[in-house]
Amino acid sequence: MTKRRPDPHAAAASADGTLTRERRQHGAVERLERPIADAAGHPGRPYRTVDTLALMERRGSITAAMRAAGEDFRARFAVAQLDPLRALDPMRLRLGDRTLWRENEGGLRIEAARAAVWRAIEAVGGIASPAGSCLWHVLGWERSLKEWALEQGWSGRRVSQESASGILIAALGALESHWRSGRSC
Repeated sequence: MTKRRPDPHAAAASADGTLTRERRQHGAVERLERPIADAAGHPGRPYRTVDTLALMERRGSITAAMRAAGEDFRARFAVAQLDPLRALDPMRLRLGDRTLWRENEGGLRIEAARAAVWRAIEAVGGIASPAGSCLWHVLGWERSLKEWALEQGWSGRRVSQESASGILIAALGALESHWRSGRSC
């Protein structure tokens, strides 16, 4: 039986800045350009994942305005709480047969975000369209473009990764136009 050599990257992100092998296998990771405050208020330069929109902008396949439109959609989607994963809502505490919550705190904001997300989805062709589905899954649920392409199919045919990228680019262009026209509010 041969001895396994210790992996130099097996330790967690240490003082020398190495990442774990497990972390590196989940996609591109980079340090933030500027220091930010950590939980204790001390400056730090943590790692962050490089998302699909950032990669596409760096490659030049989308513009900064298209990226901003995509990030705006993602932020509204998060506020709208449309993610399939659910957790206990501390705003709605149940005590026996009574439900306690703070009146109108967050509810109107969530409903406005849901309406804005739905109008954006309709502006790109609806939820059943390739662009609407791509926005929902890739930007909203933050799945990878490759994952979405492998699971989607129209007219019984799979979507290639290159076609999926084109669908996302077209959806971002339509989304940018939609946000810019002011119809999103």
